[in-house]
Amino acid sequence: MTLTPSHAAATYQTVEVTSRSPLELVVMLYDGALAAMTQARDALARGDHLTKAPALSKALAIVHALQSTLNMDAGREVATQLDTLYSYVSGRLIEANIRQDPACIDEAIRVFSRLREAWGQIAAAPVSQAS
Repeated sequence: MTLTPSHAAATYQTVEVTSRSPLELVVMLYDGALAAMTQARDALARGDHLTKAPALSKALAIVHALQSTLNMDAGREVATQLDTLYSYVSGRLIEANIRQDPACIDEAIRVFSRLREAWGQIAAAPVSQAS
């Protein structure tokens, strides 16, 4: 079997994902959503609907994936607040598509950037060991 560049990239991504902690995976999802939102905003600003549509779909899929993994029983207030924020971001992305307004995506990016920063700090924090 010959290793093609696309196969090598897929193998690398698989190894990268499987070697990450759950917190690092959450950060990776935020990064992916932010990249897709930025791509959608830029495409919308230049009238490139062929690029905008799949980028918005990807961003929404990631937001919904994050939202669907919330444990409302264990997470209680934090999970409820995250659920509200994810719903808000989804709404802004949908509104951006309906109104063709990049400012709606900018607002979603601002919210997700703050959340990503917080999750990044949590993921980077040393794991405390119980005595």
